[in-house]
Amino acid sequence: MKLPAPPTEKSFPSPLHHPRVATVIGRWLGLAVAICFLTGLFSHLQQDTPGWLTIPSRPASLYRVTQGLHILSGSVAVPLLLAKLWTVYPKLFAKLPWPPSRKALTTILERGSILVLVSALALELFTGFLNTLQWYPWPFPFKQTHYALAWIIVGALLVHLAVKLPLILAHWRRTPADSTPVADSLPPAITGLTRRGLLRTVAGGGALVGITSVGQSVPAFGPVAVLAPRKPNVGPQGLPVNRTAKDAGVTGIGANWRFTITGPRKLSYTLDELRNLEQNRSDLPIACVEGWSQGAHWEGIRIRDLLSLCGAPPGSRVRVVSMEKGGFYATSELPPEFADDPLTLLALRLNGAELALDHGFPARIIAPNRPGVLQTKWVHRLEVIA
Repeated sequence: MKLPAPPTEKSFPSPLHHPRVATVIGRWLGLAVAICFLTGLFSHLQQDTPGWLTIPSRPASLYRVTQGLHILSGSVAVPLLLAKLWTVYPKLFAKLPWPPSRKALTTILERGSILVLVSALALELFTGFLNTLQWYPWPFPFKQTHYALAWIIVGALLVHLAVKLPLILAHWRRTPADSTPVADSLPPAITGLTRRGLLRTVAGGGALVGITSVGQSVPAFGPVAVLAPRKPNVGPQGLPVNRTAKDAGVTGIGANWRFTITGPRKLSYTLDELRNLEQNRSDLPIACVEGWSQGAHWEGIRIRDLLSLCGAPPGSRVRVVSMEKGGFYATSELPPEFADDPLTLLALRLNGAELALDHGFPARIIAPNRPGVLQTKWVHRLEVIA
């Protein structure tokens, strides 16, 4: 029995596998990847700020917007990546030029960059999606791996663009040739779709994914956010909880609990004494790295007022210490820009009521333009850093 010949690039004659289609979808995918990378970089720098960089505390909702865009662009990138792969996969069956030549080396470089790009991008999107569900079925640290993969994707993408630049430029704009009927030698697409129909389908699919997931950060789309893992207004006191007090090993406070500040002068307060200090209000969102965000009303003592009471000068850096037992975020630091901001509070109340234990009772940090993981809960000590 004679085996069928292996497929070649010409075995896929559908007009939907046209460079113009690949270029248009590639533009959309490139935009999604760029937004996802830049907003993800901002989030990483928020959590691991190098000494030479200053993160501003305003606009107060900046992190809410950037992290919402990060998750949204990553979600939309999934159908775009699948569509892009479908348009170009026949190229994988093209034979390498022989004998070896410059064209052969270019082809090898192109395929190598595609292999790295697709593998890294697929792993990035997959692990990012599981992160939104707070499920980590792997032995490696998510944050560091996610960050490293982002740079691998950018590098592979730049190589791929450099190799394919002539073809991309040739099909960047719509030409009369793109509107001409398919040559008689080519059969119509099996699906019956035209190129324009395919592009509309892909755009519609990406928009549908975006609309049904963005509701976790845009309340107007909350009712249709069927793909969003979190409903921002669902939880104690109308706010979700990522890490419960039980998970953090916090069971509450005893009768001898005291809040302390160590600085030029060491101060110590009971909870009632904290309540008797001047109270202020901040309307700020909790914006989580998983993409959800929700605005809330917070009441408590301004951090800058506490620093003034202990004799710390303006521009001081503050370490925040939680009662949490271990974990990556049992401590955090407030740079001077945040410690001095009048919106930054040691919050005692949330939405008109005393903090729930899962929201950080007896006290937590709330500051503008900060990731939720740095809004430390169950705070019992502030340390002024020289």
